[in-house]
Amino acid sequence: MSDFIKNLEKYAELAVKVGVNIQKGQSLVVNATLEAAELVRLIVKKAYETGALNVIVNWNDDFVSRTKYDLAPDEAFLEYPVWRAKEMEDLAEKGAAFMSVISSSPDLLKGVNPERIANFQKAAGKALSQYRKAIQSDKVSWTVIAAASQDWAAKVFPNEPSDNQVNKLWEAIFKAVRVDTENPVEAWKKHDETLHEKVNYLNGKRYKELHYTAPGTDLTIELPEKHLWVGAGSVNESGYEFMANMPTEEVFTVPLKTGVNGTVASTKPLSYGGNIIDRFSVTFENGKIVGVKAEEGEEILKRLVETDEGSHYLGEVALVPYNSPISQSNVLFFNTLFDENASNHLAIGSAYAFCIEGGKKMSSEELAQNGLNESITHVDFMIGSADMDIDGVTVDGKTEPIFRAGNWAF
Repeated sequence: MSDFIKNLEKYAELAVKVGVNIQKGQSLVVNATLEAAELVRLIVKKAYETGALNVIVNWNDDFVSRTKYDLAPDEAFLEYPVWRAKEMEDLAEKGAAFMSVISSSPDLLKGVNPERIANFQKAAGKALSQYRKAIQSDKVSWTVIAAASQDWAAKVFPNEPSDNQVNKLWEAIFKAVRVDTENPVEAWKKHDETLHEKVNYLNGKRYKELHYTAPGTDLTIELPEKHLWVGAGSVNESGYEFMANMPTEEVFTVPLKTGVNGTVASTKPLSYGGNIIDRFSVTFENGKIVGVKAEEGEEILKRLVETDEGSHYLGEVALVPYNSPISQSNVLFFNTLFDENASNHLAIGSAYAFCIEGGKKMSSEELAQNGLNESITHVDFMIGSADMDIDGVTVDGKTEPIFRAGNWAF
């Protein structure tokens, strides 16, 4: 057996046992592109061996997706299959676990009319809103992992010979998710513990406000009174642990919806809607986005902000040290799953209910009363660098260092 197949099998086991932590008698839903078939087949096998009741694989194909955007009539992007949304809601209600295996090219929809992309994002967001609420309140177990594809690999490693690009990307993925260690499952348990040390410190501090300074950035973010920092492992409604993102290097919480003021500059490209948005800045007043500028993809960014009322506000504040493993690899993945774990980041759109005391059981109205934002979208963008300082302001007005020169200051 080749080293690659061994690593792929370890990756599949990690996704099943740590990512979604599948339980005996539980169903698993896998959403993946055809490019990821080899990995997905191993995941299906490992899930059944672990005791899964049913493994449902929803395949999609990048060629088919792009062809639709190029040739379908405009009205095709104003709707989303009701039966598919109902299926996801029903499976979530019955306690299924959900896994996304992403591998699409960051430039998949480059050159497509931005209105088509925005319309589809809105239609899908509205149709899947109940399912996404189940995800964002940790009602069910879910995880996002990645698989290498030729188009994505060519974007990440353009200077490599074409026949070696996919291998290089797989190597980078395996390293990022700790598959290159002797026992990845154990490695993840230790990693989880390390991140929770930071979580516990920040939750003990109860900072009222965060102040970010860096080139192009002077931003103040107020935190809700009952905010909770979380990181790495999560716990679903049934009490089982799972790992929502693999890799993950972040600890994160929610901002007060109306408490964000100032300007923040991006530090990495954002892959959104099959396009790249790069070298951009976002300006806030009382939480609301009042201005955006981008050297690349500005129209796409503006349409993202216009998705709904909630997409004018933030839903997540995440801290990642500059010396994190993915940052130190010096690989720009052009993929948020990886790039957000190399950099401090923020998210436009909906907030995670589990980031506030008692939030998992709150209604939408109660979450709003506690200062959390609601939206049909949630898009992370990267703002961290080796030049970023972050201060925490306590309830009594004392200022304390959280980050200095891009890294933890405690």
